[in-house]
This record gives sequence, structure tokens and C-alpha cells, in this order.
Amino acid sequence: MENKVRIDDVRAALSHVMDPELGADLVSLDMIRNIAIKGDTIAFDLVLTTPACPLKKVLSDNCTAAIAQYISPDYKVEINLTSSKPAQAATDLGELRNVRHIIAVASGKGGVGKSTVAANLALALAKSGKKVALVDADIYGPSIPTMFGLENVQPQGVQEGEKTLLLPIEKYGIKLISIGFFVEADKGLLWRGPMASNALKQLFTETRWGEIDYMVVDLPPGTGDIHITIVQTMPVSGVVMVSSPQQVAIADVKRAAQMFQAVKVPMLGMVENMAWFVPSDMPDKKYYIFGKGACEEYAARMGYPVLAQIPMTEATAMSGDAGMPEVLKDGSPVGKAFMELAQKVMELRNC
Repeated sequence: MENKVRIDDVRAALSHVMDPELGADLVSLDMIRNIAIKGDTIAFDLVLTTPACPLKKVLSDNCTAAIAQYISPDYKVEINLTSSKPAQAATDLGELRNVRHIIAVASGKGGVGKSTVAANLALALAKSGKKVALVDADIYGPSIPTMFGLENVQPQGVQEGEKTLLLPIEKYGIKLISIGFFVEADKGLLWRGPMASNALKQLFTETRWGEIDYMVVDLPPGTGDIHITIVQTMPVSGVVMVSSPQQVAIADVKRAAQMFQAVKVPMLGMVENMAWFVPSDMPDKKYYIFGKGACEEYAARMGYPVLAQIPMTEATAMSGDAGMPEVLKDGSPVGKAFMELAQKVMELRNC
């Protein structure tokens, strides 16, 4: 085959391939490198954030399809999958060295109340007498500052040798850190995967935590490089998976659970959030407005325990918006469910 294809042609073709998590093309994200054209073969490196990236097959297949569509199907495509940072065990723990358990709170999709569960679980553990930290790792939609009434707060730094450590914000008896403390509330973050992952790692390892029994981590929804980076570089004790009762939410839970299984992180169990609605004037009534049984059925099939079923009341959303999570309110049925969830988590981690 006469070689008429230039490297710029290959780069232009691959600029049509989007990273579905980051919403940008692979070329602008600097994920395509070392393009070479050898006869009838086009070769290049596809640089992932981590070798365990769950999207690597999709991205590889899409690159091959782009070469066929925008250049020619006659070319062979050789893709060398590599990573900007190899997977590694948690060795440089920094300020995490005195944290006993890291509990990741995850969800397959957004809108199921993952952050509400993370915040109330952290507070319930603290009410049970534990030393607790809460890390808001939902880097593209941090909501913990709002849920704790801390929208305009910035952590202070303290010099320790040659390193500056962050001092976590303390409220309601727990220590908090969030990427939302460092960005304007009405502006989104336009960070590439490696940038986001490195920023989060700094939040974990360069914050002065002190002695902590439980660190609850509010992960972004879905699956992606950020999740993989956190669970592979931090000593995560286990994952609590949050879902609402709808079948569509369960379908996304399956994909997220498979990702955590692939990187060998223990699944502690599932939390069914918004399991039913309880009217304030009829506390004994249960209205299953999002359906019933799908979460329990899936958990039983996969061998996961349902750690808690969290009801929904009129006060649930208002509590988060008001900066006072519902577990802080005595007599709340939602608060009671979160206290039971905390007890289950402590039993599973023997602490």
C-alpha cells in the first residue's frame, strides 16, 4: 500500500474519539502518543490514567473504528495500551497512616442520594462514638459543603517541615475535606483524569487527619479512572453501594459492582435509598413510589447484604439543603435507619 497517510491525518481521525467520562476527545486529552505509520499499519500509544481503566476496550475499539472511517478500513491498527501512572499498592500513605478504615460510598448513577448516604453514615458513626472523617471525592459535583452549610469556607494550611498540610474543617464532630472548598460554587471543573486523580490524592494524603477510626469517602457516580485510582492507591476497607429501588438504577449498580470486583475491593453491601415514602402526618404509612424489591432481589442474587433501607420524608431534602443532615435529628425515621447502617458497617469492619 502506498503510504499517503500523514501523522496529522491519524491525529485528526482520532480526535473524533471521545472519552465518555471526561467529555473530551482523546487527542486534546493527550491520550494519543507516539503515532507511527509503517506500510499498511498505523500504530500509536493509547495512554490511560491507570492500567485497570474500565473503558480501555471501548476506547481501543473506537480508535480502530475511527481509523477505518476517517482514513481507510484497509489499514491495520496496532494500539499499545499504556498508562501515565502504573497501578500501585498504597505505599506513600502520608497523613492516612493513622486512619483505621476507609469506607467508599459509591453509586452506579447520579441522583440516588449517594452524598446523602455518605454524609449521614459519617455522622452516624460519629454519634456511635467513633473518630470520623468525611472526604468529598465527587470532584465534578461536590455537594458536601452545601449539606454541612460550609459553602463559603476554605481550609487553612499549616507548615510541617517542607510540606504544607491542610487542616480539615470540623463540624458536628467529624473532620471534613472537599474539592468544593477550593473552587467557586457556580463553576464546573474542567480537569483531565490525571489532574483530578492527583488532586484527590493530595486531599487524602496531605490533610492532617490525626487518629481516625472511619474515613467515609463520597465517590463520584458511575465508574471511571477516578474510582480506579482511589481504590488502587488508597487502602480502601470496603465499598457501600447506594441505589434507589428503580430497575434503571440497579442496572447501573451492576456495572459499578463489576468494576470494584475487578480491582478486588470488598463489597460490604448495598443501601437502598428512598426505599419508601413516609408522610409526616402518617408515620406508619409506607408508599413505594419508586417500586419495591429490585434492590433486595439483586443483592440476594449477587450475595451482597442489604445493609439498610432508607425511607424518604418531606424533611429529607430540606435537611441537606439546610446544612443539617437528618441523622442529627432525634426521632427521625431516616436518622434511625442511618444509625442502623452505621452499626452494620462497624460490625463488618470489627470496629
